[in-house]
Amino acid sequence: MRSISALLLACVTFAPCQAATHRYGGLTLSPSGLEVASLEGDAAPHSVVVIRSTRDGRIVRRIDPCSSCTYSGLAYAPQGNAVAFLSRDQHKGTATLMLARGAAVSTVATVTGLASTPRFSPDGTRIAMLVTLGATKETGATQAGARQIGEIGVANDEQRLAIVPVGATPTAAVTPLSPAGRYIYEYDWSPDGSALVVTSALGNGDANWWVATLDRVDAATGAVTSIARPATQLNMPRVSPDGKTVAYIGGLMSDFGSIGGDVWTVPITGGDPVNITRGQPVTFTSLTWTRGGLRAATLQNDRMGAMAIDPGRGPRPLFAMPVSLAAGDGKVAWDAAGAMVATIVQDFTHAPAIYAGLAAAPRQLTHDNDAVPPAVGARSVQWTNEGYRIQGWLLSPLHVDPTRKAPMIVSVHGGPSAANTPRFVEKGISSAPEDAGYYLFLPNPRGSYGQGEAFTAANKRDFGGGDLRDILAGIDAVEKIAPVDDGRLGLTGCSYGGFMAMWANTQTNRFKAIVAGAGLSNWISYYGTNGINTWMLPFFGETAYDDPKIYEDASAVYHVRSAKTPTFIYVGERDIEVPPTQSVEWWNALKGQGVPTSLVIYPDAGHCVPTQAADVVKRQIAWFDRYVKRDGR
Repeated sequence: MRSISALLLACVTFAPCQAATHRYGGLTLSPSGLEVASLEGDAAPHSVVVIRSTRDGRIVRRIDPCSSCTYSGLAYAPQGNAVAFLSRDQHKGTATLMLARGAAVSTVATVTGLASTPRFSPDGTRIAMLVTLGATKETGATQAGARQIGEIGVANDEQRLAIVPVGATPTAAVTPLSPAGRYIYEYDWSPDGSALVVTSALGNGDANWWVATLDRVDAATGAVTSIARPATQLNMPRVSPDGKTVAYIGGLMSDFGSIGGDVWTVPITGGDPVNITRGQPVTFTSLTWTRGGLRAATLQNDRMGAMAIDPGRGPRPLFAMPVSLAAGDGKVAWDAAGAMVATIVQDFTHAPAIYAGLAAAPRQLTHDNDAVPPAVGARSVQWTNEGYRIQGWLLSPLHVDPTRKAPMIVSVHGGPSAANTPRFVEKGISSAPEDAGYYLFLPNPRGSYGQGEAFTAANKRDFGGGDLRDILAGIDAVEKIAPVDDGRLGLTGCSYGGFMAMWANTQTNRFKAIVAGAGLSNWISYYGTNGINTWMLPFFGETAYDDPKIYEDASAVYHVRSAKTPTFIYVGERDIEVPPTQSVEWWNALKGQGVPTSLVIYPDAGHCVPTQAADVVKRQIAWFDRYVKRDGR
């Protein structure tokens, strides 16, 4: 399920916001570490490719061949003498693979449909990419789904591997390499260029990432050979420089793209995967295999950073900061030797900036946003509950009277395997709760990333149990350090956070108003109607047909007689992950109990309705003002 928090923090890179913040995205580091490439801009959605020196941040060149297109997939050639990227023209329905050598920009190939993740072969003569020819929707289960008409399950979008030559003449027609019927999620070249290691699954790509396998695709024939069928979800396969071993991040993950777990290795010829970071109190969130060894981005408690990993000795910290990190192919980009890093750094009160340099001490390169003022106050909050050490973030209005208690909104992140991490809060949509006089609490209860795999797995077969108790204990901790009025609390969340918002209504009367986005009210009916039901098996242990009681016990509709709190519900019409019927079911249940409720279904929208964030936030604040700010303060 979606790993984002509620849309109260809806302003992300290249999303429209009111503040004039300079945007950075898609960052990658040259093999030598002397240059960093990123997508930059001041106006969404268009950005330009910017190449900077890592010595001083000086702009070497700007690349912008199509003012009406959007760019993605920055990738350096192994020799560092060229940068590949994708240029998408939504009006034409095409994605063009382009190559920039100095000031010269040329077309390598054009795809009718979608393309992503271009990567050069080790010798630089070919470029692989993932293509979806004739796509009927955007890639990923969180995107608005295609219309379900005709015979269902017969035809699906297929993301496949393709390889094109880097030559003087553009490839006339891109032909997929990997076989039809197999969806490719991620890949990495073998060092000799003869094969690619992939994570893949047969059938519907939206539905089957949770059962993806680790496989090898022959670069000449497209033949697929199995490497491993891990017992966990897996992300970021990376091949060792000697070509003998594959490393990946494996763990309990509830959505593709929400990466977190331990680091595992397996022989490229196949075998049993080995967890080489078992027991570490940290979540590994991205992975690169450099000539200097394995490098990983990490989340540990309230700090993100990087570690070097020796399969024989375990991880060694390189740096850690209470900030968010972002790069095009993960959270940290590395040079070929594994000595230098580049990343985009931000926190709740500091706008994004590019950092780069030696791994132990990256330094700030860009200063476009130094003068952008903070819109909120922020602090990390720590507490313990039932033997668990838990962390969260408390955001506050900029100007608060410490002698006067204020209302607070609690926002539960999606997932549940995810975490609230710092990202800059801009004036406007992002700061709406604080501008309206609310504190905003972002807890990371058990089931979240940041404390190790045992903590992430601690809510298996216990949805809405220990994690809800952790959140309530977190509210107690906040009230000890901030002037929050316990009589004026609101609760919100989307996806798994939406489930928690619905469920909490049946478990506690502590909240005066609730907003539930794309929530799950009935796990039984959800199991048979959503588009991604393979995600639930690692959490529940059995299907809803084999063990219905565990699903019923966590379903809000079976406990609706205890619900009293006024609830605003919103959902996207074309949500694949949590169909709108779940919201309709809860809306009807609340109406039947006489609980004040309102439901908005946004037309053509996908999961958590990112396209209508401004309207969602406006309605949320109005709902909380109506039921939480009863005395008008």
